[in-house]
Amino acid sequence: MAMLCQNIDMKQGGDGLDLDSSLGYLLKQAHSALRAAMDAALRPLGTTVPQYACLELLAQRPGLSNSDLARGAFVTRQSMNVLLQALERDGLVSRPERPVAGRTLPVELTAAGLKQLHAASSAVNSVEEKMRQGLDPNEQTQLRQLLAACTTALEKP
Repeated sequence: MAMLCQNIDMKQGGDGLDLDSSLGYLLKQAHSALRAAMDAALRPLGTTVPQYACLELLAQRPGLSNSDLARGAFVTRQSMNVLLQALERDGLVSRPERPVAGRTLPVELTAAGLKQLHAASSAVNSVEEKMRQGLDPNEQTQLRQLLAACTTALEKP
């Protein structure tokens, strides 16, 4: 009975999306699968995806502010502040006691943070390799270009 109602609801939704061909839905499915795989790969290291993103950003762009890190890791400033406090407590990052300029407290990786990042990067790289398995190098390049074009289109006013 529930299946019958579900089929009727889907058929009646003439204005709805065809989930099998909706780019947004397919992207969300891919995102969910990627996030689950990254969570599983990082869990044994005691690291979360947002923590990994923060460590990776700091390695590539030392001295970022809380706001910059939040934007780069796709979390709120408040969430990033809590995350940074935990990373600092665990000795993975350091921040000066007083602002260097204005109100900004630039964050830097510690040696322990760099060691944790290397382990986490290895785990995440394994997940990305698995994700790319069915794509040849040209398809990988094309996928990157297509995703970038979608992002650019959505960011236009």
